[in-house]
Amino acid sequence: MTSKLRLADRTNDIFPILGFVAALASFAMPLNAWLVAIILMGAVVAAVHHAEVIAHRVGEPFGTLILALAVTVIEVGLILTLMQAEPEKAQTLARDTVFAAVMVILNLLMGLCLLSGAIRHHEQRFQRTGIGAALATLTVLTVVTLVLPNFTSSVPGPFYSAKQLGFVAAVSLILYATFALVQTVRHRDYFLPDGDADGDGEPDAHAAPPSAQRTAISGALLLASLFAVVLLAKNLSPVIGALLADWGAPPAVLGVLIAALILAPEGLAAVRAAKADRLQTSLNLALGSALATIGLTIPAVAILSIATDLPISLGLDAKSTVLLFLSLIVASQTLANGRTTVLQGAIHLMLFAVYLFTTFVP
Repeated sequence: MTSKLRLADRTNDIFPILGFVAALASFAMPLNAWLVAIILMGAVVAAVHHAEVIAHRVGEPFGTLILALAVTVIEVGLILTLMQAEPEKAQTLARDTVFAAVMVILNLLMGLCLLSGAIRHHEQRFQRTGIGAALATLTVLTVVTLVLPNFTSSVPGPFYSAKQLGFVAAVSLILYATFALVQTVRHRDYFLPDGDADGDGEPDAHAAPPSAQRTAISGALLLASLFAVVLLAKNLSPVIGALLADWGAPPAVLGVLIAALILAPEGLAAVRAAKADRLQTSLNLALGSALATIGLTIPAVAILSIATDLPISLGLDAKSTVLLFLSLIVASQTLANGRTTVLQGAIHLMLFAVYLFTTFVP
C-alpha cells in the first residue's frame, strides 16, 4: 500500500512538469493529439492532488474552498481557451459547461456519495444549516444565470445585454464571496460535522499535515499544472471538435466532457469521504464546487464577452430548464432533514441518467 501511495505521489509530481514542458514545446512544434490528451488528463488529476495537499495544510473548511477554487480555475481556463480557439462554438460553450457541471455535481456526484455511503453505513447525517445555505445560494445563482436570460427583453433570445451581463456577473461574485465568508469565517461551525466545532471529529483530522516545504512544492506544481492545462487544451480543441463532428454528437456534449474531466478527481475525493462516513465533507466538496463553478466562471466569461464584444448565450432551452428545476427540487428534498439513505442516492443517479440520455438523444 505504501509503495502504491509513493508511486501515485511521484506520478502527481511528474505530470505537472511534463505538462509544463509539453505546453512550452507546443509553441515550437505540433504534438501528437493522443499524447497531449494523456498529459492533459494527468495534469488535471495532479492539479487537484496538489490542491488537496495545500487544503490539508490549512484544514477544514478552508480546504474544500481551496479545492473548489482550483477546480474552477481549471474550468475557466479551459472554457476561455476553447472559446478563443473556436469562436463559432463560443456562444454556448460556457452555458453548456456550467450546466453540465451543475448536473454532474447535483446528481452524479451527490448520488454516488449518498449511495456509496448509505450502502456501507445505512444512514448518514450532516448539518442542515450549512448545506441548506449552500443549496439556497446555488438555486439563486443557477436561476439568475441560466434561466432568467430567456425572459429578459433588452436583447432577443437567450442573451443578456452587456449591462445586464455585467450586473449578473457582479451579483454572482458577491453571492459567492458572501458564501465563502460565511463558510470560512463568520459561521465556520455550520460546515463542520455535527458536534465538532473544532473539526476534531473527522477521522483525518489528526493525520499529520504536510510540511511547509511539501506545501510550497505542491503550490509550485499546482501553478505548473494550471499553466499546462490551459495551453494543452488549446492544442487539443480542434481534435476534440473533429471527433465530436465525426460521431455526430450534439455541441452540448463538449460541455459534458469538460465538466467530467475537471470534476473527476474531486468527485473521487468526495466519494471516498462519504464511504468513510464523512458525509459533511463530501457535501461541502460537492456543493462548494457547484457554487464556485457558477460564482467564478460566469464573471470570467462575462468579462471576456464584454471585452471582445462576443455575445454568449446563457439561457437554457426548455428541456434543460425542466431538468435543472427538477434537480434543485429533488436536492432540496434530499437535504431537508439532515439524513440520507440509499433511496436518495438512487434517485439522483437516475436523474443524471435522464440528463445524460437526453443530451445524446435530444
